[in-house]
Amino acid sequence: MATKRPFWTTAAAVVALVLTVIAPARADNPIVQHIYTADPAPLVHNGRVYLYTGHDEDGSTWFTMKEWRVWSSADMVNWTDHGSPMNLATFSWAKQDAWAGQAIERNGKFYWYVPVVTKATGRPAIGVGVSDSPTGPFRDALGRPLVENGEIDPTVMIDDGGQAYLYWGNPNLSYVRLNADMISYSGGVTRIPLTTAGFGTRTGDPNRPTLYEEGPWVYKRNGLYYNVFAAKCCSEFIAYSTAPGPTGPWTYRGTVMPTQGNSFTNHAGIIDFKGSSYFFYHNGALPGGGGFTRSVAVERFSYNADGTIPTITMTTSGPPAADTLNPYVRQEGETIAWGNGVETEPSSEGGLNLSHLNNGDNVKLKNVAFGNGARTFTARVASTVAGSSVEVRSGSPTGALAGTCSVPNTGGWQNWTTVSCSVSGLTGTRDLYLRFAGGGGYLLNVNWWQFSA
Repeated sequence: MATKRPFWTTAAAVVALVLTVIAPARADNPIVQHIYTADPAPLVHNGRVYLYTGHDEDGSTWFTMKEWRVWSSADMVNWTDHGSPMNLATFSWAKQDAWAGQAIERNGKFYWYVPVVTKATGRPAIGVGVSDSPTGPFRDALGRPLVENGEIDPTVMIDDGGQAYLYWGNPNLSYVRLNADMISYSGGVTRIPLTTAGFGTRTGDPNRPTLYEEGPWVYKRNGLYYNVFAAKCCSEFIAYSTAPGPTGPWTYRGTVMPTQGNSFTNHAGIIDFKGSSYFFYHNGALPGGGGFTRSVAVERFSYNADGTIPTITMTTSGPPAADTLNPYVRQEGETIAWGNGVETEPSSEGGLNLSHLNNGDNVKLKNVAFGNGARTFTARVASTVAGSSVEVRSGSPTGALAGTCSVPNTGGWQNWTTVSCSVSGLTGTRDLYLRFAGGGGYLLNVNWWQFSA
């Protein structure tokens, strides 16, 4: 196991499968705390939100990004880390810059459009990863770029009639009409006119007369097409335009999220899920955060009656839970509302596990529905030391102690055993804390946990 160290002072591995630590904090936004994330692209599928992000490397002083990550949630507050199912090595023709992309599902397959710099030309191009699962693994669908014009930030939508559109661009804004196979297109690349009526007026830069900068997010809602984009670098804010059709004409509508949040870039993603609307973005709110070490966050919002988007402000609380978490089914250790001192790594039993846990490290789970009460807590654990434990608490990491499960020396960090202990006082719906306790150094890993009633 690697040495645990403050991640804002050191560099991570190329494919950061072992992740470093965040200093303690009291909040629920940003939604991922154990690595830096950027450029959120949410996708709703089968009752879950799958969130596709980039990964800012620790200690970055540029947009140093080598992989993409996937997270998912059924309740908008507890997020499961699915690791990195796609990275620069997925595309043999790419050499750098795993930047902002978006995934979409069609006919049971998932297509992830991403910008990378090509080895052949040294220019940005758009590649396509494809998978049979929203969490991957993804493979290169083409073995070459889908399109290349030296620009970035693809967004994709499928219109009601089945026609798919791929948009992208900085400093311009272009699109193609994708074919039904989602990996080819008909016709040429069309450039959308960037007019001040369509995208607002920028002053002070004659080469860029409109507010449009980058990071478009195009979608349709109630017959209206929205283009939400990063505006006027730098620092950026989020603005939007609307149109009666997928290719325009666009009309500028104003600001969605003003400049804020300790990052000079921002990137939007918007979905409807379980009866509410959600706005994803990134900021520099975590320890060591900034313009090159960003973190994804989310807010719930409501459209105005006329379909316009209200002004949205960043919060540390994030949205309320959209559902409860069921403690009586297996829950992955890497499902977290907020974590202090935790990391994740690949598990020998599949998926990821919580790792590098020290005394006092803890995870929070929100809105856990215990009903009439839990009697037993069970966890799948591994350790190379004796005398460590998992404390089950509610209210806070040092709140009421419901039970303590002792963890033996299993003989290896990936040698798994199951431990159980009695618990009491866990009734109704409440926040749950798992606190890890013991001596010095690394104590244990956790793969999954479950309560019995």
